[in-house]
Parts: sequence; C-alpha cells; structure tokens
Amino acid sequence: MKTKTFSPVGSLHPVLFFAVVYVVAIVFSIFICSTLFYSCNASPAKMGQQQETPVEKPVSSPLEMASR
Repeated sequence: MKTKTFSPVGSLHPVLFFAVVYVVAIVFSIFICSTLFYSCNASPAKMGQQQETPVEKPVSSPLEMASR
C-alpha cells in the first residue's frame, strides 16, 4: 500500500520559493535603483549647502587655569 507523500502545498514549495525570491529581488532592485537615481539627480547646491554656525572661542576663566 503506497501512501501519498506529496501534499498540495509541498508540491508547490519550489514554485513558492522562487516566487518569494523573485519578489524580494524586485523590492531590493527598486530600492537600490531609486537610491542611485536620487543621488545622481541631486542638485549640487543642496549637497554642499550646510548651515554653518559661527564657532565661539571658549572663554578661559581664571578658575580653569588654576585647576590645570
């Protein structure tokens, strides 16, 4: 007496596996391509523009000098 060894989901396992791999590859490729697209199309003014705050010199007080 031969038993049934393949369930319906078990026989679809290779197809489901490759479908999931395909979907994951598509999602990663969209992410990578969009990242490259936005980095290549960024305007130079926005990339090099930074808010610079004036650097203040720390005021050395006599107490700081005495503790050294």
